[in-house]
Amino acid sequence: MLDLNLPRTIEWIGGPDGCVRMIDQTRLPGELVFLECHDIDTMWEAIRNLRVRGAPAIGVAAAMGAVLGVRGFVGDNLTAFMKRLDEVCLYLETARPTAVNLFWALGRMRGTAGAAPGGVAGSMGALWQLALQIRDDDEVTCRAIGRHGESLIADGCGILTHCNAGSLATAYFGTALAPLYTAHQNGRRFRVYVDETRPLLQGSRLTIWELMHAGIDATLLCDNMAAALMKQRKIDLVIVGADCIAANGDTANKIGTYGLAVLAKAHEIPFYVAAPTSTFDLSLADGSRIPIEERHADEIRVGFGRPTAPPDAKCFCPAFDVTPAGLISAILTERGFIRPVNQESISAIVS
Repeated sequence: MLDLNLPRTIEWIGGPDGCVRMIDQTRLPGELVFLECHDIDTMWEAIRNLRVRGAPAIGVAAAMGAVLGVRGFVGDNLTAFMKRLDEVCLYLETARPTAVNLFWALGRMRGTAGAAPGGVAGSMGALWQLALQIRDDDEVTCRAIGRHGESLIADGCGILTHCNAGSLATAYFGTALAPLYTAHQNGRRFRVYVDETRPLLQGSRLTIWELMHAGIDATLLCDNMAAALMKQRKIDLVIVGADCIAANGDTANKIGTYGLAVLAKAHEIPFYVAAPTSTFDLSLADGSRIPIEERHADEIRVGFGRPTAPPDAKCFCPAFDVTPAGLISAILTERGFIRPVNQESISAIVS
């Protein structure tokens, strides 16, 4: 099995009474620090404050957080236990409103607990096992995305990516970066251009860090340099991740993605989205229905503790934007490519 020179993003340590161990991504690239979560409040804070981020990784964290939230339940009243689980899930859902994997994972946890035999003890055991399975399944899914998408990566090509949709955004191996990792480990050589990704610099803090550790030729650029690179014909394709994909293919991803898609269209460059099928929300007809998280203005005004604007400056700080399906060349999933990107093609792949 192909491996990376990277630690696992998130793991469960020990048995049901153990803890969650994750990379604290707010500390990168300066230092590699692991955070241990023993309770639900620590997990909620980790999700909310981007210690763990990326839609698939958030889904794993939410599932494990649900286990942390209910394992202190005392008694054998299954109705009371299910009420507690629902309270825990509702609390975790408030951490990040856009990443659909969070809601998907918690929905699976609710369903499993309600169907498990053996009363409260059986439900607790089933929840723990499912949380581990969600983590393991995500890695399998990412590797499948890599295998399907490897064909996009030709020798000598230039690839542009935005934000971080690599191993750090998943249980392991990544979504948008998975085809790159697979191609690299199969001997292909290419160049990756990494947007810094304002305002929290996930590209410069995370993506360039993991690409360098994996031994891939990567170059960092400011977000507003992408158009110049495209004009110089140094970009052959753009590949990004996703936090939510509507039934018609409209895709929410890190703020700035929509602008890249417009630029790619203007320069006749293919624009790909890579995401697991769990990132689709077929209950949303189109991108106008996707809830967009608003972040605190200080993420712009006080970048990483240093003032970069007047303290009372008004700020517009959405965490995501929505790229219309018509700008997306194909969506890459663990089941293969979806093209053309429309409701009919999506329905044939995603159920």
